[in-house]
Amino acid sequence: MNSEAVAKPGKIRRLLNGIEETILCLLLIAMMSVACLQIALRSFFSTGLLWADPLIQQLVLWSGLLGAAMATAKGKHIALDLVTYLVPKRLQPSILLLSHLLSALTTTALVYAAWVFLANEITYGSTGLFTLPSWVWNLVFPLAFTMIALRYCIALCQDLGTVIHHHRKDRR
Repeated sequence: MNSEAVAKPGKIRRLLNGIEETILCLLLIAMMSVACLQIALRSFFSTGLLWADPLIQQLVLWSGLLGAAMATAKGKHIALDLVTYLVPKRLQPSILLLSHLLSALTTTALVYAAWVFLANEITYGSTGLFTLPSWVWNLVFPLAFTMIALRYCIALCQDLGTVIHHHRKDRR
């Protein structure tokens, strides 16, 4: 296999991370801009924009969930890893494998629930902000949970390779 083929997954991952970071920055800029405009309008002109508060709520939701996906990608998500300090070093890859397996299963269940929720929104939902259907604003749920689940599945595959490698090494 040539080095160019090996480098492609890393390049793709960096490109996706860059896109995520750009989207999150744009969401944050939009959120802060609308919030500051709303504060200024209320403070100086005793008025405001009717759509500003619901838009800020949506931007917070989107940035929170996409930020969670990004944190998962970088391994900076909240983790309760007390067990890794209690077990011997040689068992830690197996514990990490189990942790990623449970996380992958949980987030896969969340993906399913998010798609069911979205299907119900498409069928029964109302018109949301800016006359867009409510389901458009709720696309973030299946999108973010799918991203998180895929990342845990990738980590699971990597952990499986590590555990197999360690197992083979120990048998020698």
